[in-house]
Amino acid sequence: MRLTVAQALIRFLSVQYSERDGIEQRLIAGCFGIFGHGNVAGVGQALLEQPDEMPFYHARNEQAMVHTAVGYARQKNRLSTLACTSSIGPGATNLVTGAALATINRLPVLLLPGDVFATRAPGTVLQELEDASSYSVSVNDTLRPVSKFWDRVERPEQLVPALLAAMRVLTDPAETGAVTLALPQDVQAEAFDWPEELFEKRVWRIRRPVPEPDVLSEAAELLRGASKPLIVAGGGTIYAEATDALAAFAEATGIRVAETQAGKGSLPYDHPQALGAIGATGTTAANTAARDADVILGVGTRWSDFTTASRSLFDGVFINLNVAAVDAFKHAALPLVADARLGLEALHEALDVTFETPPNDWDAIVEQAYTTRHQPPAQAEVIGVVNRVSNPRDIVICAAGSMPGDLHKLWRTRDPKGYHVEYGYSTMGYEIAGGLGVKLAAPDREVFVLVGDGSYLMMAQEIVTAVAERIKLTIVLVQNHGYQSIGALSESVGSQRYGTKYRYRGTDEKLPVDLAANAASLGARAIDTHTIEEFEAALREAVASDVTTVVQIHTDPMIGAPDSEAWWDVPVAEVASLDSTRDAREQYEHDKASQKTYLKNPKTTVRTP
Repeated sequence: MRLTVAQALIRFLSVQYSERDGIEQRLIAGCFGIFGHGNVAGVGQALLEQPDEMPFYHARNEQAMVHTAVGYARQKNRLSTLACTSSIGPGATNLVTGAALATINRLPVLLLPGDVFATRAPGTVLQELEDASSYSVSVNDTLRPVSKFWDRVERPEQLVPALLAAMRVLTDPAETGAVTLALPQDVQAEAFDWPEELFEKRVWRIRRPVPEPDVLSEAAELLRGASKPLIVAGGGTIYAEATDALAAFAEATGIRVAETQAGKGSLPYDHPQALGAIGATGTTAANTAARDADVILGVGTRWSDFTTASRSLFDGVFINLNVAAVDAFKHAALPLVADARLGLEALHEALDVTFETPPNDWDAIVEQAYTTRHQPPAQAEVIGVVNRVSNPRDIVICAAGSMPGDLHKLWRTRDPKGYHVEYGYSTMGYEIAGGLGVKLAAPDREVFVLVGDGSYLMMAQEIVTAVAERIKLTIVLVQNHGYQSIGALSESVGSQRYGTKYRYRGTDEKLPVDLAANAASLGARAIDTHTIEEFEAALREAVASDVTTVVQIHTDPMIGAPDSEAWWDVPVAEVASLDSTRDAREQYEHDKASQKTYLKNPKTTVRTP
């Protein structure tokens, strides 16, 4: 079959499927794009010719369209994703932040940036980097370190192996992330005779590796001998659809469960074994249990510094059940390299002990934070209203600022897919674009995007995309006139909130910024509120509407959420003229003394993956 490289690419992607537990779905469900000279005549033309085979969505920002693909892939438990095409030059380099976010969060996205001419016939072209050391380097090379697979297709013959490798990585639960295929603009338009087999339906089975019997036996023995074991559920628990297995295991053994940001929702908030969030943004109940735990079973977690409170929280031995060996071996753990669901089911069968479940009073603290009234309202009150107005299957989206920490502590999750906070990269500007992807993946669910004014100003333009596609989002815009999360952090390290407020230079007068008017100018319905009663009424109105609505609420950023009583390692200047910095350094040295190496030996032979 004679097609251009771009036409062959789109046709191939349209017949790729993933399969797990007997359920098939499109692996590449659509393509977001912004066209320029590097892709308009290649990928753009191919998409125009094949609209029934590959749905196309016009994005407004290249970084944002990767965020949309990530939101989609996460909601689909990594079983389906979107492709993103850009031109060469700034369009391609705009992809870098989104690619890093995808790879850090272990979420599959396919990036198709245009590239300079493979033939080099026109000489130096528009937006070419022109690296004096090598003509083979282009700006797309910036995507290499943030991609799990990267290739440049410089001849038609190279497309087939590149595509197969790309699909392998996109469907590997242990090695997935951003996949980049750089496409020189001349090669995209070049015709080639392709084998018919390339365009036959291909199903990629998502593997569920089983645990090694001897390692499973050792893990069961460690748990059996524990006095105060603890489970820490990460995002892998949800991606593997292991939440029912986790609940059954926790109920049978009495072992309590704490949750990371990505793992929040692994158990319903009111489950008897649920302790809620853990770590620097955790609950006091979970963090107390962590300090007391002698054996910690991590399920599908990559053990970020927020989860471990910068290695100051735990003092036991680790068992890491994880499909990715790189995460299973962290903290000198007993590495149980396996699918989360199959691993939990195997441990359930192997264990015949029951541990006592002490009472957990954290929910009373949440209720107090939700219902204590202030004017202007506290952020916790806003979260409480959204939680009360939303239905159990609705989805809350957030990514950066103080809101993710408050949500981690306070949000009452009732469904495994009801909580979506991007905290692997914590990217300002992810929220609206990510929410768009989530809504595409779950059109039957209400999607609440929670975003602060600072993050909104980073990237709000995908409101236009939502309006154009008639995709309804409910966006809660918290107006607190600055970077309040970093402001609080700045204050804690003695830097007096320097450079974190939106003010006229040299004054404390707030800027006359009207973000509700901005949202309205982008095509959304916008409602500005100042009291918690006005906010709830407006939010209910937004939910009842069928169009994207932005509800702005002015809050008091100085009223914080309940303290997690955990630490996060942010170095403080060792020498300073400011008393505030010197005091913070003294506190830092005190807290730093609690940091551990996490090298306790689980008394097993270390195996290599």
